[in-house]
Amino acid sequence: MTISIITVSYNSAHTIADTIESVLNQTYPDIEYIIIDGNSIDGTQDIVKSYGEKITTFISEKDGGIYHAMNKGLQLATGAVIGILNSDDVYANSEVLQKVIECFNNSHAEICYGNLNYVQSKNLNAVTRVWEAGKHHAKSFHYGWMPPHPTVFVKKELYKKVGFFNVKLKSAADYEMMLRMFVKFKCRASYIPHLLVKMRTGGTSNASIKNRIKANREDRMAWKLNDLKPYFFTLPLKPLRKISQFVRLRK
Repeated sequence: MTISIITVSYNSAHTIADTIESVLNQTYPDIEYIIIDGNSIDGTQDIVKSYGEKITTFISEKDGGIYHAMNKGLQLATGAVIGILNSDDVYANSEVLQKVIECFNNSHAEICYGNLNYVQSKNLNAVTRVWEAGKHHAKSFHYGWMPPHPTVFVKKELYKKVGFFNVKLKSAADYEMMLRMFVKFKCRASYIPHLLVKMRTGGTSNASIKNRIKANREDRMAWKLNDLKPYFFTLPLKPLRKISQFVRLRK
């Protein structure tokens, strides 16, 4: 079973080598690695090109933003399973993709996902938050739940069924995609109870109160676009659930 990994980058020279190495160091052998770059000018392109044929497909050109670039990657992907790893994130260890394939082989899942740690930008071993996704239930999204998007692996056939990312959304297209898959289409999902991804801190939607308000509006739009109705507490609860991630860190 081929697994396609898509990395989207733009001026990521300081981090993309870590991302690439974490993919190339996987023990699972059947990997298609696609990198979609937004015409970086900081040396990112040279770093990617230095890996030569180890990168299956590399495209660098101006695009319409991160989700437009992800859609380009999805269109190019040929693997039976697709994962998306951002250019400043890394897989937690060399066994991650092996665990993902085992998840699909041992279940009837269309989606497999796991846990994520937030880490300091200059020290991938310095954990700042612990995101234990937990098992998905029918009403999980109504209670503010969502899985960490970089840990979500999806069968290619499912993307054909539910569609690609909605580029009208600037910060919540990944949330809208997962809402579409898990709630609207009720796709079969399986939880991998292991750390899969380390993510550097500094997400756009949480960078300021202004951005958090904007993200909340887009989250609400995600429900509306899918003709779904959240509970009155769903969207306020979504960012509040992050408090538990800091609590887990202290344990």
